[in-house]
Amino acid sequence: MTVAVSADKRRDQNTPVPFTRAGVIVVAAYIAAQMLADIGSLKIALVGGFSIDGGTFIYPLTFTLRDMVHKILGARAARTVIITAALINMLMVFYFVFIAWLPADPSWELQDAFTAVLTPVWRIVVASIIAEVISELLDTEIYELWVTRVTRRYEWSRVLVSNAFGIPVDSLIFCWLAFGGLYPNAVVWSIFWANVLVKMITAVISMPGIYLVKEPPNT
Repeated sequence: MTVAVSADKRRDQNTPVPFTRAGVIVVAAYIAAQMLADIGSLKIALVGGFSIDGGTFIYPLTFTLRDMVHKILGARAARTVIITAALINMLMVFYFVFIAWLPADPSWELQDAFTAVLTPVWRIVVASIIAEVISELLDTEIYELWVTRVTRRYEWSRVLVSNAFGIPVDSLIFCWLAFGGLYPNAVVWSIFWANVLVKMITAVISMPGIYLVKEPPNT
């Protein structure tokens, strides 16, 4: 009888997984995508009659990038990267607030525009970061469960299944924390479904990215 052993346990029993060039690139890409998504979310776009924040188009990539981190470095590293990205995003927000607070040079006439765009709406910022952390950690657990209890074959399936849980949870938490009570329930649900649709389409398109990296041989 074959017993499935988690990647992290196998790695603990052997030498540590080296932080390869691919690992560095994927971790950097994950954090960059998180930051770009949060900045993009400051603009609300109208697409196909639906109001969608600008971060919606790049944020789904973070789920596949997270899966790539998980594949290369394991669940423990993936959790660390998720928390680190959240802290970096908070630091970015505070830095924007600090820069907006500094007096502008008299020759620079964009202070009001800069402040209006980059000074965050705190409810949206907090909702975004909470949703990101919870959904990405859930994605991590589903991915780990799939590869240790179901199958390591068909790598696309681990990405599809974990994203199918993580993306709706992310949209649900974000939409209701950010907009619940501010808009009628029907409007909030409309934003939710539009976000889920766009994110799932983007996630499916990015899904083959999991094949760009290789699992360490000791897993």
